Amino acid sequence: MKCKRLMALLTTILFTLILSACSGFSVNRQASKVDNWTHIKDRGYVVVGVDDTFVPMDFQQKDEKLVGYDVDLANAVFKLYGIKVSFQTIDWSMNTTELRNGTIDVIWNGFSKTPAREAKVNFSKTYLDTTQVIVALKKNHINSVKDMQNKALGAQSGSSGYNDVMDYPKVLANRIKDHYPILYDSFTNAFIDLNAGRIDGLLIDSSYANYYISRQKHPERFTEIDSSFPKEQFGVGMRKSDITLQRKINQGLDILAKNGTLDRINHKWFGDKAQSPLLKK
Repeated sequence: MKCKRLMALLTTILFTLILSACSGFSVNRQASKVDNWTHIKDRGYVVVGVDDTFVPMDFQQKDEKLVGYDVDLANAVFKLYGIKVSFQTIDWSMNTTELRNGTIDVIWNGFSKTPAREAKVNFSKTYLDTTQVIVALKKNHINSVKDMQNKALGAQSGSSGYNDVMDYPKVLANRIKDHYPILYDSFTNAFIDLNAGRIDGLLIDSSYANYYISRQKHPERFTEIDSSFPKEQFGVGMRKSDITLQRKINQGLDILAKNGTLDRINHKWFGDKAQSPLLKK
């Protein structure tokens, strides 16, 4: 009798777990099928997925406060609609998965537009243009991509730089050591290895490179090399079904470009080096 009761209890628990899992799966699947703007507006906040080590776009200060260019821009856009922003740190290599699963509503973190990403997500209009550069120590005498022959190259896992290495093998992959970059979960760890001599060059977005180098005690120790990869465009990524959200973000960016807010944010983080197509005449 006790055995039968135990089996019945276990069966009930198992059924409950399966039902719960299926329910959660259904909710997440639903987010990727519907236009979520009304839900976000009624809820009062939007969940933005970020890599909190991507200086100067989204990063934590010593007091653990999240700051950055994209933090300011996202807050400014959604403030126009009376919506607060909840920033959610994610595994950057899983960004589109987190979006599809409904864990986050948008990806707003120096998110480069690529054909592969555009097949999975909708993008806002471009708000910043950028390039990939190789950062190296001057003492290593790396002055062009040709000098990376048999050298160790670092890149962030899931980054557009990593994708460029794989998509355009003749540029770097065919030259570097093992024909494959050493991957890092964050650029912070990559710079540690660069300074320690464990890698010879680091493929990174120019905005991060400029910000990082300018704040070093001895910035003259570093050099930036043109990677020869195509120029990149930063946009906000969202689910294919979120047509209204896409339109609202685009309208918000246009408003910020016209009222001077975008220009102020650009100068705050990049000085006169920001290249925003929204401000070009």
